Amino acid sequence: MKILVRIAMFVIIGSVFFSIMGRMQPTYEQNYTILYSDFINDIRNGAVSEVTIEGDKVKGKLINGEPFVTYNPDDAHLIDDLIQYGVKIKVATPEKQSMLTQIFISWAPMLLLIAVWVYFFRKQQGGAGGGGQMGMGKSRAKLLEENQIKVGFADVAGVEEAKEDVMEIVDFLKDPSKYEFVGGKIPHGVLLVGPPGTGKTLLARAIAGEANVPFFSISGSDFVEMFVGVGASRVRDMFEQAKKRAPCIIFIDEIDAVGRQRGGAGTGGGGNDEREQTLNQLLVEMDGFSGNEGIIVIAATNRSDVLDKALLRPGRFDREVHVGLPDIKGREQILNVHIQKVPQAADVSVKDLARGTPGFSGAELANLVNEGALLAARNNKRVVTMDDLDRARDKLLMGAEKRSMVMRKEDLLMTAYHEAGHAIVGRHVPEHDPVYKVSIMPRGGALGVTMFLPERDTYSASKDKLESQISGLFGGRIAEALIYGKNKVTTGASNDIERATQLARNMVTKWGLSDKLGPMDYGDNQSGYMGSQAKPMSEQMAQMIDEEVRSLIDKNYQRAEDILKDNIEVMHNMAQALMDWETIDKHQIERLLQGEKIAPPEDEPEELEVEADSEQEASQDDEVPVVDEKQDLSKKKI
Repeated sequence: MKILVRIAMFVIIGSVFFSIMGRMQPTYEQNYTILYSDFINDIRNGAVSEVTIEGDKVKGKLINGEPFVTYNPDDAHLIDDLIQYGVKIKVATPEKQSMLTQIFISWAPMLLLIAVWVYFFRKQQGGAGGGGQMGMGKSRAKLLEENQIKVGFADVAGVEEAKEDVMEIVDFLKDPSKYEFVGGKIPHGVLLVGPPGTGKTLLARAIAGEANVPFFSISGSDFVEMFVGVGASRVRDMFEQAKKRAPCIIFIDEIDAVGRQRGGAGTGGGGNDEREQTLNQLLVEMDGFSGNEGIIVIAATNRSDVLDKALLRPGRFDREVHVGLPDIKGREQILNVHIQKVPQAADVSVKDLARGTPGFSGAELANLVNEGALLAARNNKRVVTMDDLDRARDKLLMGAEKRSMVMRKEDLLMTAYHEAGHAIVGRHVPEHDPVYKVSIMPRGGALGVTMFLPERDTYSASKDKLESQISGLFGGRIAEALIYGKNKVTTGASNDIERATQLARNMVTKWGLSDKLGPMDYGDNQSGYMGSQAKPMSEQMAQMIDEEVRSLIDKNYQRAEDILKDNIEVMHNMAQALMDWETIDKHQIERLLQGEKIAPPEDEPEELEVEADSEQEASQDDEVPVVDEKQDLSKKKI
């Protein structure tokens, strides 16, 4: 439709343009009976009896009665010649145009161009709400009617506590009289808070689907425009539309785009600021002088800390629902929802897959199933097997395999010893997560990976566990030093050293796990380090912190070195197994740690002999997440 309108407008503009240009150009009569020069000669020879002058034409009769027509070139001597030779002269009076008509003809092109420009400007600014000033303030919220919402609580898994918190909202929308009879008031607004991908938007749609009410959805960024007052107008219009369809739900996604604290940095702080006016209007509509009965506002954000306090007070968003990362039971429920959409083999174990994906959000689990289906299709399979899902999980956790990256056999062997060092130390230190898989196949930005998976979901870490992680991180570097000598160690452990140092410094300055300095938050005297806020600190205190960090590093480095010296034969066997198999699983690792040797496969992998010059600069270990307070310590990758 828009294309047809534009084509029509261009046709109109072209027609008017060529019409005006045609008026500006003289029209020439092609059917003249005599030439102008012959006409002048006939006058001087007395052969013309009478003429009639009509603008640019001259019509007349000769003495013999023959009519003629010729062109009038505005000759200044023509009238004198006609009078001198006794020719009768008639002049046709032209039709006079009114002043208004002349002005319209003169200004018509300009007026039309202005009208077209205003039309397209309004269409661009008004968007879905219509054009121009009439449409810029219209709400951009998308409306889903009751019969259009096909999502219910059965489609939302892994957030059982969140569903319980919002269950009474569904009950109120279905039967509000039950609550009104006892004087109860349903919350005006519900704020869904949680990490990205945990299903906040899906949960909001499920509430509307269960309650069978209209659902308005909009993003916080859709309110804010460059023109002051447009956002506030859109808020008013959205609530006006919602009142007509009450009871209903308004869902505002990423509300932090419009609901940030007023007067802060980047908000301007002025009373005419567009963002502040939009927020003020939202506050008034949610709990102002005019009640909006039957309208429940649900908003989602992962930055509730930046929201304005007036937005979070009772009467507005008076209920905050946390939608966190799912636990092992929740992951199993989510996987069951998504695995039903793909054909699966009999060996698929959703429970094992859920155990091996700690810390995954709902969106990541859906992506895992999709990646498994893509791998199965790539191998021309008709069903998705457990092997496809395992490979998809390894790809998401450790990165895609780089089989095109070729390395010398000597470099592969050094990588094998490096990864064996991680696995052996991690197996012998207390409270360390069990090793799941070791590989010397390059993945992502790493030349090799040692993957640890926790036996259960963990949300905090003890001092012993953190020190064990530091020891495990140094296992790779120590293994290189023991086998090749301290002067032959490579830069492959740079990531390990960085992570171990961060852990040790956090233990001393943030988590109060230093016996010498005690349970105090010292911040960080290094600007920008780990994103911590620098605090004033004396030089003596900074020195004490550095000494304590150094002590933790030395203590756990020495522990890891002692473990590898005691298990040097196991390290040789594990390195050889990695050279033979490229990747070994937890069962093979357990056999190696018990002193057994792993026989090479019947079909050994093709030896990689081409040199790779970049392996010295690449990290031999994938990234290890920094342990933080009350955070999920899953997806450990060393």
